[in-house]
Amino acid sequence: MNAHIKKVYVPMTETGFYILLCLQEPNHGYGIVQTVRELTGGDIVLAPGTMYGSLSKMEKDGLICFVGEENKRKRYLITDLGREVLALEKKRIERLYHNMKEME
Repeated sequence: MNAHIKKVYVPMTETGFYILLCLQEPNHGYGIVQTVRELTGGDIVLAPGTMYGSLSKMEKDGLICFVGEENKRKRYLITDLGREVLALEKKRIERLYHNMKEME
């Protein structure tokens, strides 16, 4: 992973985190929005402009790739680079949680 990708994506925004998390299986933007809403009990609702801008940037940066269309919706999948970035973010979140528990 090059320094630019690490600088841009770690730490991640909630939008970026949930996009990569939801693209473990092929999915489209609307499917991601629905999954995130379900996962968070409606606490996080991804706006279409933010969602599609992030998908475009992540595809350009190689974190996700286009895998086809379904009912005129573009479907994406996380790449190896995306998995690497997601793993770094998971480790960062685990560290934060661990530190918080130590201070309680």
